[in-house]
Amino acid sequence: MRTRAQKNRTLALTNTGRLSLFALGCGSAFARTLGQNNYLIVKGDTHLLIDCGTKTPARLSAHGVELTDIRNYLITHSHADHIGGLEEAMLMGRYVARSRPRILIEEAYESVLWNHSLKGGAAPNERHQGQTLSFSDFWDVLRPTPRTDLPRNCAEFVIGTLNVKIFRTNHFPEQARSWDTAAYSVGMLLDDTVLFTGDTKFDASLISDFEKHCDIQTIFQDAQFFTGGVHASIYELADLPEHQKARMHLMHYADSFESREAEIRELGFQGFVRENTWYSWP
Repeated sequence: MRTRAQKNRTLALTNTGRLSLFALGCGSAFARTLGQNNYLIVKGDTHLLIDCGTKTPARLSAHGVELTDIRNYLITHSHADHIGGLEEAMLMGRYVARSRPRILIEEAYESVLWNHSLKGGAAPNERHQGQTLSFSDFWDVLRPTPRTDLPRNCAEFVIGTLNVKIFRTNHFPEQARSWDTAAYSVGMLLDDTVLFTGDTKFDASLISDFEKHCDIQTIFQDAQFFTGGVHASIYELADLPEHQKARMHLMHYADSFESREAEIRELGFQGFVRENTWYSWP
């Protein structure tokens, strides 16, 4: 894996074909100085925005990219730091760009996202023959192919040369004991090379479930500095095998992360994900 700080103002939405991930932010939901844990993936002529939180439209604009430039979205779950910018994306698409961006989404989650989060601010904006707007009036929907040979309700999207497999995670509520009893949230595999946990409680088998099937080179892991709640703690993660921690970059952390750098190195982790930085493979 190679890393590179973004030096120019404008983010490129294309590249020569290398899988690249840009950290727009990597802070927790309540971070004040850090951006939210949202990412831009670029590979060849394909780009994909992973989550669109409340801060993300401004973060993109600061890098010379407007929401109307983003043509492909994937949402991991329905907390505001991951979906708070979606209403703006929808309204800008319909009334400014006059085109529908594509969203990679499972049918079951579309219903949850629309009916519980987005419908109130979007559906009533127009009426046609007595009908308000629907999800498909704002989005060009791409469904995944189920991968029954892989664990955790895995499903696969192919967009350009980018392969994205999503899998269920155990994020919330706190009382859920396993991914299949939790509310909808997903992590992903990118080109069978990069494992991105998304938001999740500590889940000892998550990585090993996919190591059996893929050659995982890099792990982007949700982490917090205390145990409890709906995120994995660095102390729980410290019990993972050394070969997993050595490939693990921690994300979704608190503003105070710089004071913990020595500690996480001692615990065996590769380090923290850094915002405004590109991560590329090979």
